[in-house]
Order: sequence, then C-alpha cells, then structure tokens
Amino acid sequence: MGEMKRIGILTSGGDCAGLNAIIRAVVCRAAGGYGWKVMGIRQATQGLMSDPPQIMTLEPDKVDHLLTMGGTILGTTNKGDPFAFPMPDGTVRDRSEDIIAGYRQLGLDAIIGIGGDGSLAILRRIAQQGDLNLVAIPKTIDNDIGITENSIGFDTAVNIATEALDRLHFTAASHSRVMILEVMGRDAGHIAISAGIAGGADVVLIPEIAYTLENVCQQIQERQSQGKNYCLIVVSEAVCTPDGETVTNTNALGQCRLGGIGEHLADQISACIGAETRVTVLGHTQRGGIPSPLDRLTASAFGVAAVELIAEGLYDRMVTWQNRQVVSVPIAEAISYYRAVDPNGTLVKTARGLGICLGD
Repeated sequence: MGEMKRIGILTSGGDCAGLNAIIRAVVCRAAGGYGWKVMGIRQATQGLMSDPPQIMTLEPDKVDHLLTMGGTILGTTNKGDPFAFPMPDGTVRDRSEDIIAGYRQLGLDAIIGIGGDGSLAILRRIAQQGDLNLVAIPKTIDNDIGITENSIGFDTAVNIATEALDRLHFTAASHSRVMILEVMGRDAGHIAISAGIAGGADVVLIPEIAYTLENVCQQIQERQSQGKNYCLIVVSEAVCTPDGETVTNTNALGQCRLGGIGEHLADQISACIGAETRVTVLGHTQRGGIPSPLDRLTASAFGVAAVELIAEGLYDRMVTWQNRQVVSVPIAEAISYYRAVDPNGTLVKTARGLGICLGD
C-alpha cells in the first residue's frame, strides 16, 4: 500500500448536496484502498484554528451511509476570513498561522479542501504561506468555476428548481396567474437558464442579459392573445431591477443578502398589465436534500481523483470535469477563470430557439 499517510479533509463555504458523497469517496479510497488515516476537520478552517484542532476520524465503515445524505457531516462556514478574523472584542486578527499550526499539530501529510472560488482562494493562500500540501475539489450550486464543466451541488439545485416549475405549471394554469420562481445565483444565471429550459418556463431573466419590463409584459400578453392564460417566469436572485438596482434585504443582524427581485417584478408586472402574479422563492431548498445521481457520481469521481493526486505527490491542484473525464489543473488557474452564462452560448441559443423570452 506504500507509505502510511495522514490526510485531512474539510468543507468550506456554503453547503450543497454532494459534499458527504465526496467525503465518503475520499475515505473509501484513502483509508480503504491505501490504508491511510483520514481526519475530518470540523467547521472548515475554524476547526484548525482551535487548540486542539476539532476533528473526527473517518473510517470506511462509518461513511457508507453518506452517499445520499445532504449537507456535510463536517460542518462548514462562509464567514470569518482567516486573514481578518473577527474577535469577540470587535477587533479583527490574522489567524492564518493558527490554521497552519493546526495542520502541523495533526501531523498531516496533505489536506483536501472542498469549496467554491472564494474558499479555495483563501485555502490556497494559507497553503502557500505555510507550505502545506493542498488538493482542491470544486463545489458550488452556481456552477461558476469556469475551468470545470460540473461543480458539486449544481445538478441537484437545477433538479429542485425544475421540479418547482413542474409543480407551478398546474397551479398557474388553474388560476390564470403569472407565477414567478426566484432561484439562487450569486452572480451567474446558470441555475435559472438551465431550470427554465428543463421546466418549460416562458420567461427567464439572468444577470448576464439586460432586460426591460416592457419585453417581459409583452411576452405575457402575447401568450394571452394565443389563449394561454398563464405564464411562468424564472428569475435569478442576482438580477437587478430594470433601473439597474440590486435588490437585497437586511436581517436583524445587519447582514445584507440578495433576494427580493421576484416580489419587485411581481409588483411591476401587476401594475403594468394588471396580471395576477404570485412569487415562489426557493432559497436554501436548492442547497439541501438528497443529491442527484449526477452529483453523487461526480462527487465520487472527484473524491477518488483527489486521493490519487496525493498518492502521486501532486499538490496545489484542483480536480475538474472536462470532456467526460476527471483531470486536474493548478488551483490558481482554476479559480482565476470565472464562468458566467455566455449570452451567445448553447443554453441561451436553445432558450431563444424554444421561444423563451430573456427580456431583451
């Protein structure tokens, strides 16, 4: 089996379906295949900041049930930049060296980091600073890490949004309503355009394509003139108002979040053409639940491939899905290429070819 290794694994950033499937694959290959010790780091880098580090030992017989389980058994966080970590007294402190010390204290030979572009950028910076052996796995429901065709969590999110559209068809038709489905998408419209096509939406609004309220209302009225008494609209949460303003809401903790464009559009459409309009906001339901078969498959392939990179001594690399196979690329290259929806790409051309209004 070769040299005994101790590897860590952590999940960072927002949760999504498929994270536990990755953990399972890593443990099955590393512990079951190579006889290595695998330690799960709790709450992302915060687990390494603790003294002693917060971990759980992962063994094959303890991870068999994880394939279909949503979320992450390790916990995760998308708050608290380690280079400017908020302290109880209100100050901020650079705690990157604490993370490096935790890695050393555990005697790790390598660490597998699962995250999006922001999380992986932070992990890589720490790894470079401390000369840590890092292998990365991409996950994001937004699917905006450009160098991989699939990121963990995206397919499940699209499935959930599509199912919602399938359900909304019937209630929209029953009440002759315009139904607006607001989906996630921090900066990119991949979920909206994919679910819109798969779910038979009539209008899809994404941040990559400017729209006008007049064009949206015209689509609704054209359907009415054809005897179609309802309309389905999918809108990404990152879409601005027709005036270019970002719609957000602030909670009691002072945290500002994207959200509310669906309600804004509903009011505007009702005022413009008098259509009865209802809004459904999927929110975090797109992150939760049982991962789709494709996410389980991709997660399993990524987890095994990440372990093989460690076995070959190849670090500072991210596994990706390209041309129907898993390959690895430098992490810096992977996170430097952001992929929004291409206004001239296949999905947009498909939507237009089907008669879906994109608002422009």
